[in-house]
Amino acid sequence: MTTTESRPHERVELAIGGMTCASCANRIERKLNKLDGVTASVNYATEKASVEFPVGLRVQDLVSAVEAAGYEATPPSTDDSPPAGTEHGGDLGLRLSIAVALGLPVVVLSMVPVLQFPAWQWFSLALASTVVWVCGWPFHRVAAVNLRHGASTMDTLVSMGVVVSYLWSLYALVFGGAGMIGMTHEFSFVPRPSATTDVYLEVAVGVTAFLLLGRWLEARSKRSAGAALRALLALGAKDVAVLRDGREARVPVASLRVDELFVVRPGERIATDGVVVEGGSAVDSSMVTGESVPVEVGVGDAVVGGTVNVGGRLVVRAAKIGADTQLARMASLVEQAQAGKAEVQRLADRVSAVFVPVVLGLAVLTLGTWLLLGRPVEFAVTAAVAVLVIACPCALGLATPTALLVGTGRGAQLGILVKGPEVLESTRRVDTVVLDKTGTVTEGRLALVDVVTADGVERADLLRVAGAAEDGSEHPIAAAIVRGAGAEVGELPGVTDFRNREGLGVTAELDGRAVVVGRPRLLAEHGVELPDGLRAALAESERAGRTVVAVAVDGKAHGLLAVTDVVKPTSAAAVRQLRALGLRPVLLTGDNAVVARAVAAQVGIDAADVVAEVLPAEKVDAVRDLQARGRVVAMVGDGVNDAPALAAADLGLAMGTGSDAAIEAGDLTLVRGDLLVAADAIRLSRRTLAVIRGNLFWAFAYNVAGLPLAALGLLNPMLAGAAMAFSSVFVVTNSLRLKRFRPTAT
Repeated sequence: MTTTESRPHERVELAIGGMTCASCANRIERKLNKLDGVTASVNYATEKASVEFPVGLRVQDLVSAVEAAGYEATPPSTDDSPPAGTEHGGDLGLRLSIAVALGLPVVVLSMVPVLQFPAWQWFSLALASTVVWVCGWPFHRVAAVNLRHGASTMDTLVSMGVVVSYLWSLYALVFGGAGMIGMTHEFSFVPRPSATTDVYLEVAVGVTAFLLLGRWLEARSKRSAGAALRALLALGAKDVAVLRDGREARVPVASLRVDELFVVRPGERIATDGVVVEGGSAVDSSMVTGESVPVEVGVGDAVVGGTVNVGGRLVVRAAKIGADTQLARMASLVEQAQAGKAEVQRLADRVSAVFVPVVLGLAVLTLGTWLLLGRPVEFAVTAAVAVLVIACPCALGLATPTALLVGTGRGAQLGILVKGPEVLESTRRVDTVVLDKTGTVTEGRLALVDVVTADGVERADLLRVAGAAEDGSEHPIAAAIVRGAGAEVGELPGVTDFRNREGLGVTAELDGRAVVVGRPRLLAEHGVELPDGLRAALAESERAGRTVVAVAVDGKAHGLLAVTDVVKPTSAAAVRQLRALGLRPVLLTGDNAVVARAVAAQVGIDAADVVAEVLPAEKVDAVRDLQARGRVVAMVGDGVNDAPALAAADLGLAMGTGSDAAIEAGDLTLVRGDLLVAADAIRLSRRTLAVIRGNLFWAFAYNVAGLPLAALGLLNPMLAGAAMAFSSVFVVTNSLRLKRFRPTAT
């Protein structure tokens, strides 16, 4: 027998239309999860359902399940049509405009007796009828749909509150004394304890208008919250100038194939990830990596799709296309993070799932209690309406998703990709950060850092001789010397009789002179002894963890060249930032202890926190050893050999400039190879988590404070509607503060 667990699964995102609150999202989620083998998460803020389902189940089956619950669902498509429900944005604005235009006279007349002309109440009824049944129709329609399915949501509470206020007013006008010409009454901040001479039309129109305003502002704010992701998705080029048969042809970017050559002119976006094969330029990658300064690129350099060529003409060979590109993977990671739910949100979801039935019961209890206490029916009804209106759990449903929308979107702009909301919880608990040395703290390639000449030898001559001799070698040390020498003296001359001594160095002839470049042992084999001054410099460089190369010409020592893996310019500042966040930095490397301690000293890591000479497989053991000592560990790395340690750590931060394996294993991806971004990532994650917690606190506090006031008859339903509407707006606007997050200045 085959179970759903053993069958392969697929994943799809459905655009959901018709949701009006978190209760709607919970209902759809429960409906989908009842399907055999389906795991679904519905996000009210993004209006999407992320569904994992077994192969064999059709996407249309998922759509049908959503529609059976009374909502709309749109499967993924390749066209640019808006998702379900988005076409109603203009309709919402129109309803709000009409509600304000017609509802304002009703509220003013109800609040100011001096303006209450004869038959004002009947005039108010005509205006209120349009507001309640035309402008407020979306609330009543959804409430009716939910009632048909035996469910209740926020719209149930709103619709009941508005309809009860309207029908009570209609009853008072037709059957009570409120319809008498010349009748007046004053506005009260609490329910009026009078007989059937009062109308509550201002409550019906006020609640409707306030809720429409709140929903309109909420929609605008949610759109602003998701602006960063939309900007990221819009970065891709639409067409590209491909070189085919020696001629340029402008084609849609979707038709570009791997290994094809394409041209990028100044001002154009690079169509896809690739390698420059011709030309040189500066590339602005600020929208993709967060790097504010354009980067110079030339032949052999990798470029990223979506970045802008700001200099000369480039010819690029396509390396990755479609979903494999860095931009597409970034967008996918951000969407996944925004679709997920943090643990704190799951608590809010559980609360809002039972909240509406509880509030309905509380409203009935409020009505019955006041009637038993002998208060007038209209007072009891109004208090019950206030309970219905103020208790809507919208703010609870928006607390987490909107903060995630803004936080992850802002992170993407800065080159920080969060894999999921659960990562935010991890950043709060981390107290130790393990830093891989090579490629993370250091540049990951050797560079010439010091030149010491023998007496009577010019620096330029030493570099020219050494660079020319090493130019024939492929060793990383030789490459560092050639780059450093070429940068100082320009073009290097050719040599003859070049010979490579494996593990020792090289020998060659230059302008009739015999040149030896390599370890002091190689010079000794050629009868060359280092003078005392060079010996002292050699010992000092080796103590600093540098690799030293000696140079001799015609049997005489000419000088020393020191190379090392250079520390990145921002690493020391990054370590300071990590300490300021309460984290203890630990340096982890396979290099020898001397080199490791030298690097640690440069960036401000204590010698006691250096773990050196570890094999790749032992990096995991180092992380687990710290965890065994009670530490909550974050790991920052970029290599294939870092992937197991990144996965073992409580929080893995992968450098986006590193291997795919490391990126897949990490919880946070840092698109730039800059350790300073790691500190920014933790700061942003903690800030986002703090906003989520703040949102949830105020959402709960609002309900805890408002419900008793309403039940005790101390709150006019219209004011309750205003408070409920603006509680949702407050949560969303509070989340929008994350858009102002700024990275650490270097």
